[in-house]
Order: sequence, then structure tokens, then C-alpha cells
Amino acid sequence: MKNNTAPARGMRDLLPGQVERRDHAQSVILKAYDCFGYRRVETPALEHIDLLCSGEGGDNEKLIYKVLKRGDKLDLASATRADDLVDFGLRYDLTVPLARFYAEHAGELPSPFRSIQIGSVWRAERPQRGRFRQFTQCDIDVLGEASILAEIELIRATVSALTELGLKGFVVRLNDRRLLNAFIAGCGFSDERIGEVFITIDKLDKIGLDGVAEELLSKQHPGEAVEAAMEVLTCMAEGRRDDALRCWRSRMDLDAEGEEVERGLFQIADIAGRSLPEGSALEIDPTLVRGMGYYTGAIFEVVMKGYPFAMAGGGRYDKMIGRISGREVPACGFSIGFERVVMVLEEQGIVPTRERRHIALLYGTDAELGSLMEEASALRSQGCSVTTVLRRKKMGKQLDELQAQGFDGFGVLDSETPVNVRSFSDE
Repeated sequence: MKNNTAPARGMRDLLPGQVERRDHAQSVILKAYDCFGYRRVETPALEHIDLLCSGEGGDNEKLIYKVLKRGDKLDLASATRADDLVDFGLRYDLTVPLARFYAEHAGELPSPFRSIQIGSVWRAERPQRGRFRQFTQCDIDVLGEASILAEIELIRATVSALTELGLKGFVVRLNDRRLLNAFIAGCGFSDERIGEVFITIDKLDKIGLDGVAEELLSKQHPGEAVEAAMEVLTCMAEGRRDDALRCWRSRMDLDAEGEEVERGLFQIADIAGRSLPEGSALEIDPTLVRGMGYYTGAIFEVVMKGYPFAMAGGGRYDKMIGRISGREVPACGFSIGFERVVMVLEEQGIVPTRERRHIALLYGTDAELGSLMEEASALRSQGCSVTTVLRRKKMGKQLDELQAQGFDGFGVLDSETPVNVRSFSDE
């Protein structure tokens, strides 16, 4: 018989051991961010559909889980399209809700404001390795800071969090949307279609160099423009980064403001790169796009060798809050892909160290419950985590099961002798 109670595809149940590892990872991330002065806020899972479909979220707006209107608002007879029946949706990221949050509460918050958000988001996309329909994001944002201090600090804080988790050998990729615009225009693409070019280049990791070239040509972009862009993409793919940067810079016709942006990008790379652990790197990558439509300046992400996805990503989005409140506020953020980080930690065998010993206190059917509770309390007062477990007749197999469940040791309640906590290896 088919099980109709299983989770929806792309959403998961989490077993106790999995939750324990996630809690540990979240605790490490929060402690790292707390060192940089970020403060935690929360926003609802549901946001108004007009906010979610404002054109800021790129392709993610096509993946929104939409919620039907309720009661008298649900007028099936007069609806002419599906969206007439919708008024809310599940958030697809934490940035759009944060912009709404800040627009409403700016008067109650310091400026600049450094925020932390950790919570579930939902996207109706095809599940695959490292990609789910419900997943957790860990975001830090700096709101009200226009200088590159925001980018530098965000990168350093995120590098600190990933390092504290035990990850090594990651690469921070860095670019700027304004320079990317100048590069694409310099290649010969139409200004009106630059956003379309971004979307295609952003698929590079999925469809490869040939796929990007074919898609650009199939959309009737000029062949010369495609060839110019592919030269830089090919250099980066082949590891010829210096050649890529020279070609990239030769295609940009920068005015004084653009030259200042370029200097700022290299300054971010210099200062933020000083905090990297041994074996990691920070590089300016002219092929980096980031798919969200709301980015206005520097963009960045973290990748690891052997994994086809980014572990973290973010950038500057100076226009978003102003579109909601009517008053522009500089804003920049970095988001850790929590599910992907936890998956990598598990695959690399990086396991959390428990702060407490987990002890199974075994008792018999004739045990006096008051004494059982007193013995458990005594062990807890010594810093142990204690679970009371009914003792079986064949205790050997039971001890094997307890060890497999993650207990560090056990004790047996016996009316004749005090409880003595032992390790499983003693048996």
C-alpha cells in the first residue's frame, strides 16, 4: 500500500542525530556572527504576494509556493487567472522579507543595523543533491552602510563562521554587477537585453561553456558579442585567471565612477582576503553573476572543490528597501546555504563535539521511581545528559543499540549498589 503520509518531494523529515548536527552547526554560526556585532531578527514565513513578485527575485519568483485567499476573498467565479486567487506566498529567501522588515521598523533600529536571520525558505524547484524545496538559510546583512566596509565585514564574518565549522579549502568569488554591466555592454550586447545575458551566463555551472554559447546564439544575440564574452568565460574555466582579467578589463569602457567601483572591488578583495585560513582563497571572478535581480553592486559567493554548488552567496542591494519605503537605504548581505554546509560537514566526517556526556540510566521493572529520579538528577547535576531506559533481560544487545544511538555511557540502577557510570568498552 502506498504511503500517502510521507513528506512532499524535496522536503524531509529529520532524525534526532541529524537535528543534533544541525543545532550544533547553527550554534557555531551564531557565535561567529555574534563576534561581529550582528543581532538576530525574525520575519514571517508568509509574505504578501505583491512583495514576493516585485521583480527583485529573478527566476526564483517562478518558484513561489502561493497561498489561496480565504473566506469571502476567494472568489472563484470572477477569477480570470490563477493569481487572482492568491494573496500570500511562502518566502523564497530571507532578503526580500528583511527589506520589508527594515522599511517598517527603521525608526526602532540603529543605523547601520547588522542583522542575523536563520529560517526556512521554500522554492518549487526540482530537488537534487544539495537542493531542496524547503531549506534553511543563515543570513547576515548590513543595512545603512554605503561604504565597502559592509562587503569586507560580511565576507570576513562568513569566512569566520565557515572556518569555525571546520570547513577548509574553500574559495570566495567576487565581482560587481556594475562592472559586469560594463563588460557585457563592452562585448556588444544590447543594453535592453543585458539582464537576459546575465541569466544565461549564470547557468555556466549547469550547462557548461558550450551550453552558454549555444543559448546566447539561439536567442539571436550578435555572434561577435557572444565570442567576446566566451573568451573571458573560457579563460576562467581553463584556470587562466590573469588572461581572463586582462580581457575583461579591456572590454570595459569605464568613466571615473566606474574606475572607482573597480578600485573598490580590488580593495575588498585585498582586505577581506587577509582573513582567509590556510588553503582557502579569494579571487575576483568576472564570470560571477548571482541570479537575483535585486543586486546593484558587489556580489560574492563561496564554493568548494568537488561540489557543484555555492556554499554561500550574497551582495549589495541598495535599491530594494527604497522601493518599499520610498527612502533608499544602502544594504548588503551574505547568506550561508545551511543544508549544503551540513551535507558537506557530514560527507567530510566533521562531527560536532558534545558539551555533555549522554548517559543511559537503566532500571528494572521493580525500580522505585523516586530513587530513579534522584539518581538521574544527581548525574545531571554533574553535567551529564541522562535518559532513563527500561533494562532488558539480555542487556548485551541493548548496550550495542544504545551505543549505536549515540550514548556515551550507561549506568544501572541497583538497590544494593550506587549507580556507577561506565563506558560501553568496559563491557
